[in-house]
Amino acid sequence: MSHFETIIGLEVHVQLNTKTKIFCSCPTSFGESPNINVCPTCLGLPGALPVLNREVVKKAIQFGTAIQAQINQNSIFARKNYFYPDLPKAYQISQFDVPIVGKGNIEIELNGKKKIIGITRAHMEEDAGKNIHEDEYSKVDLNRACTPLLEIVSEPDMRNSDEAIAYLKKLHSIVRFIGISDANMQEGSFRCDANVSIRPHGDCNLYTRVEIKNLNSFRFIQKAIEYEIQRQSEAWEDNKYNQEIIQETRLFDTEKGVTRSMRGKEESADYRYFPDPDLLNVYIDETLFKEGREIAELPDEKKERYIKEFGIKESDALVVTSNLEMANYFETMLAQGASPKASITWLTVELIGRLKGESTLQNCNIDAKTLSTLVKRIEEGKISGKSAKEILDVLIEKKGGDIDNLIESLGLAQINDDKAILQAIENVLNANADKVEEYKNGKDKLLGFFVGQVMKNVKGANPNRLNELLKEKLH
Repeated sequence: MSHFETIIGLEVHVQLNTKTKIFCSCPTSFGESPNINVCPTCLGLPGALPVLNREVVKKAIQFGTAIQAQINQNSIFARKNYFYPDLPKAYQISQFDVPIVGKGNIEIELNGKKKIIGITRAHMEEDAGKNIHEDEYSKVDLNRACTPLLEIVSEPDMRNSDEAIAYLKKLHSIVRFIGISDANMQEGSFRCDANVSIRPHGDCNLYTRVEIKNLNSFRFIQKAIEYEIQRQSEAWEDNKYNQEIIQETRLFDTEKGVTRSMRGKEESADYRYFPDPDLLNVYIDETLFKEGREIAELPDEKKERYIKEFGIKESDALVVTSNLEMANYFETMLAQGASPKASITWLTVELIGRLKGESTLQNCNIDAKTLSTLVKRIEEGKISGKSAKEILDVLIEKKGGDIDNLIESLGLAQINDDKAILQAIENVLNANADKVEEYKNGKDKLLGFFVGQVMKNVKGANPNRLNELLKEKLH
């Protein structure tokens, strides 16, 4: 496979988080009973007319702003004609010739190297329903029909599955940080179609591409792309490329880890696009343009601000801005008074390191205020870092709790009483006069011995304060 170069382009469907659908007032809520959130318009019944949801346009502008794209003040809705059971009116309202968002770009970073991935376009469209196959029967749930989507089409700029996943994760992060989608992959709010082809290194031609449809997890997307690269490479090396690689749509079998043919791949002419006669052209007035240009802080902007404002390392800033939950958790800790560097350590190393299985920050019982309190108690000298780890273990086990109550009930409070510590130091030094003399003659390692002896006498003594007082006495 090293003889070939991979060409990857991705089409991502992002479900916009509006309260109602794109062309009607039906709710977009997930998990309802089948065929509850429907009306004549989203069912495409005769005489029902679509009315464009203004929020959909605003969110599309926000995305275009985030990727520094051309935003077309005038755009057109078209009918994309095809029939499947989950699309009862036999056409999808989409955009074709003039999309709302034109060319833009997204920067990815992989193994310390940065690369620009071009965005060809992003257009608004309605979603189809969902087919449910049970035994010998197939059913259709049309709750999802007419849900607003933003389809984001990349240039074929990715050359391996790692770049594809880095691009998808960056895109996923952007749409969540600017608040236009929850991008929940399990619920289908962020779905990907991958177009994959190969060519010999040095060849500038583009060969037959295969589209892998409806991928909704980063792990499966990567596996599907890698399998398809292997399949096409083996066909080429066996001189069967022209016979075995045809332009088609394939599905990924997650259990067997292979792609399977679904249907022949349609070209745009097969869809017989034409402007939708029931919808006016989309015109973005100055008020809507201004609203759409106002977006939340992007992940890269947040990362740079953290480095500059809090003096943290770039690697730490990259981790803490890797997803919206992490960034929000971190900022809440700071708002509660914890220091930036300690917050990063206790969030990204200690807390995340203890989360297992399906546990994430989203469903973790230890909120940012609780962890912030733990960090502050360390910084105040009320507990040691070792004791804090013990408390965190209890919090994980018991799924939450009060920090101060745990400090008291577990007997982990540090002693900061200088008088008690000094008395213990005096006792230890008087009992070990010979070792004091050795220390003063240059045997510095004996400091640890003295610290240990004092700690035996004053359990829970603040080690930092103990060291300070001990050094003063020895010098």
